[in-house]
Amino acid sequence: MTPGNLFIISAPSGAGKTSLVKALLQTGIDLSLSVSYTSRPARPEEVDGRDYHFISREMFEQKLEQGEFLESAEIYGNLYGTSQRWLNDTIVSGHDILLEIDSQGAQQVRRVFPKSMGIFVLPPSLEALEMRLRKRAQDSPEAITRRLAAAREEIGHVSEYDYVIINEKLDKALQELACIVQAERLRMTSQVVRHHGLVTQLGRIPVS
Repeated sequence: MTPGNLFIISAPSGAGKTSLVKALLQTGIDLSLSVSYTSRPARPEEVDGRDYHFISREMFEQKLEQGEFLESAEIYGNLYGTSQRWLNDTIVSGHDILLEIDSQGAQQVRRVFPKSMGIFVLPPSLEALEMRLRKRAQDSPEAITRRLAAAREEIGHVSEYDYVIINEKLDKALQELACIVQAERLRMTSQVVRHHGLVTQLGRIPVS
């Protein structure tokens, strides 16, 4: 069985990454979304097990000590981590995974999965990024200032990724993201293994 692909998608806060990922999954593209663990409280619209696995800080630190996380990071005082067992099992089973993560976590993941594909989502401008953060009405002015500073730091890692999408129009960005996933699935090395019988059969066609 051909192992699944691992797609890493990163972006500065406010670039629209979460909306883009949600829209992609709604197309029925057959991707398994990696659901991270976090110590932060759930927001009103979030569902445990769908958006994150919400656990206490004590439980998170226990899992971290037991080596259950492939990568982990502390962001704005909250802990986030990716289950290594789930990721390994899903890839071995041949399913493609979409991992929504920041650049710090992406660096850790690539050490274990060097063939993973990195996709970075950028806002069309710094002004648009700030407007989106303010429109969400989730943060204080001070928090928005911190997020903008963090965004500049995050964007500094864009050269570490394989693909870059400018998320100005969601529909266009969604189309580009879907094209990246499809292109990776059609790579020769994967297709030859996946369709070995067909390739072998066609290779026996007699030459007239």
